Amino acid sequence: MAGIYIHIPFCKSRCKYCDFFSTTRLEQRTLYVQALLAEWRDRQHELREPINTIYLGGGTPSTLSIDSLRLLSNEITILHHPTQLEFTLEANPGDITPERVAAWRQLGINRLSIGVQSFDDNLLRLIGRRHTASQACKAIRTAQNAGFDNISIDLMYALPSQTMEQWRHDVAEVLRLGVQHVSCYGLIYEEGTAITNLLATNQIQAVDEDTEMRMYDYLIEQLSTHGFEHYEVSNFALPGRHSRHNSSYWNDTPYLGLGAGAHSYDGHTRQWNICDLDLYIRQALSHQLQPEREVLSDEERHTERVMLGLRTSRGVSQQDIDMHRAQMLIESGLLTMRGDRICATTEGYHILNRLIEQLL
Repeated sequence: MAGIYIHIPFCKSRCKYCDFFSTTRLEQRTLYVQALLAEWRDRQHELREPINTIYLGGGTPSTLSIDSLRLLSNEITILHHPTQLEFTLEANPGDITPERVAAWRQLGINRLSIGVQSFDDNLLRLIGRRHTASQACKAIRTAQNAGFDNISIDLMYALPSQTMEQWRHDVAEVLRLGVQHVSCYGLIYEEGTAITNLLATNQIQAVDEDTEMRMYDYLIEQLSTHGFEHYEVSNFALPGRHSRHNSSYWNDTPYLGLGAGAHSYDGHTRQWNICDLDLYIRQALSHQLQPEREVLSDEERHTERVMLGLRTSRGVSQQDIDMHRAQMLIESGLLTMRGDRICATTEGYHILNRLIEQLL
């Protein structure tokens, strides 16, 4: 099976930590959707397998009008019955209303990924989010009341000056709200972002490494206790609710990426579109889109298989790694054996990049 990723780069405002390709030029949305449709018609032949997941990511896809989403849905799902798909829309809590979620469901969207990030208003303001904690809770309840029973939320930890008490409150809210999936990431101070500039000028204080590790461990402990499966280093799901879209990246599954800055993978090559809104629209509408292309060598594919496999609870095959080195890491408590596969432990996840370097 294969997947489709559609990048919607539009945001009403830019978060201070974001280094994804995004824009606040909302007036370009209608023309951009036409460009997406043109790209889909030109490239759909690249999908050589049936699809089982469509993911609208961003940016903020929930800023698109219902009419624009309908155009995309009707065109791309025409050969696939929506109930056979995991059809995900990323949404900002501030965009979620009873009317909009009802319309999304009618379009065949059956999974929401809601960008909550925190349930603390002070922290939300600090990182530049445009919603409040109460809006986030209300949005989740609104989606649930509309019949969405596959909801993921994004959560961040190690935010500037965040305390363990604040983090415990966030985790408790996740459990109280009864979502099916959690994607959780420690804040990374990416070069060129507003939040990194604040750190460099001593306007904010980063959380120390020990506190960051304790936050991560607490999350694992609490979610595991409440039935969530820790199936990837940053992803947790109730049984049967693993994200097909996320899993495609880690399991060597082909996917077609549409939109400015979107990446594609066919099992042997990677392609990516230009990160320039105007140029993407112009090229796509004139059927002259020229994605960059990289052919992966056998060695590169092996490296990626190990890097991505060790991020997951499935781990990697013993044939893919140096078992002498692996045995030493097992004895150190950083790796463990599950059947014939090698997996990282929680302690291993703390130093995953260094762990991978030792195995390659």
